[in-house]
Amino acid sequence: MNAASADAATDRLMVGLCAMVEAQNASWFGSVRLDGTFSGDPVKGWRAPIVRFLYPTQPLDEAARELSKSLDHGAADEATVANVAGAGRFRANRLRDLVPETWFDSPYYHCYYRGIGRCDAIYVAFPVNEDAESWFGIYRACGRPAFTGEERDILAYALRCIKWFHRRLMLSHGLLVASAPLLPAERRVLHLLLTGMTEKEIAAQLGLAVSTTHQYVVAVFRKFNVRSRAALMSLWLNRPA
Repeated sequence: MNAASADAATDRLMVGLCAMVEAQNASWFGSVRLDGTFSGDPVKGWRAPIVRFLYPTQPLDEAARELSKSLDHGAADEATVANVAGAGRFRANRLRDLVPETWFDSPYYHCYYRGIGRCDAIYVAFPVNEDAESWFGIYRACGRPAFTGEERDILAYALRCIKWFHRRLMLSHGLLVASAPLLPAERRVLHLLLTGMTEKEIAAQLGLAVSTTHQYVVAVFRKFNVRSRAALMSLWLNRPA
């Protein structure tokens, strides 16, 4: 899998995960622990700057933005706090593994789950390093049975054995070793850099000036703390330069 195919591969994986447990939607979260968080942050600096839904809708996108803003203001739901508490180890949880039954009567559940068409979820988190985790959420629509422990374990088994995929997925979004998330233009340049294109060819492909393309290349190198394309490729391939 190269960088340019990362999102398509993620979508194919999520389709397969949904099929395994008869789920109706899925999402991927690129989760990182940020520096400079405020005192008393309920999720200890963890944020998900990248969220990708298999079947995106406006309500889902709006809910993701609202929840991100809530975290920045120190408001985190009980289920989120419980899941983040396990950071640093692989984990797979149904909602019922994280919260008491009374939680399903809460305004939060009715707004951010039932209110946008999902009534149950399984979250699988894969720690790539101490400051980065790859999360998948699998959702079941309202009117369907709740997820079973066996279905949770099936998803855990499927996602636990593909460390290479989690790592490359995080890398493709600039979330694993980059000092800051990549801008959309930087990410497009990164993808083409990893295909072997020259800066001139990348500029032509993206309709940019060569000088502008060079600035993006320099920014990508700086965020990944490398000085050359060879070093970037070695990082991508997970081997010493």
